[in-house]
Amino acid sequence: MPPEIKREHSAGGVIFEDGQVLLILMANLNGDKVWTFPKGHLEDGETAEAAAIREVAEETGFDCRITGELYKAEYSFVRNGIPVNKDVRWYLMKRLGGDGIPKTPDEVFDMKWCALAEAEAYLTYPSDLRLLELVEDFSKI
Repeated sequence: MPPEIKREHSAGGVIFEDGQVLLILMANLNGDKVWTFPKGHLEDGETAEAAAIREVAEETGFDCRITGELYKAEYSFVRNGIPVNKDVRWYLMKRLGGDGIPKTPDEVFDMKWCALAEAEAYLTYPSDLRLLELVEDFSKI
């Protein structure tokens, strides 16, 4: 019998200010460090919007508000031999305050502000590169 497919729901945010986005350095499933955007799992009863705001605050130390909805990424992978179908709702955000110190230092190793064109060189996930395109389109409005 094939293993049951697990479904996961996450949400995240792209903080965009003055033509720059905030990237975080995290470890992927293989333990390699990769630059990406803050995101995390929805907790029971939590909306995607609330999860995105909470996760961004935990991983960046910045309190933010959502300024727009970017898109829903969907992908599959295998974790510990179990297939996982995952969706991530992404939101555009602006800082309201905070100290910029990640509350999850065991997960977030570094952060950096990058111009949109510069950020592309750091990102590896196709969904992150798509987010950059969407932020660039959003910035032209």
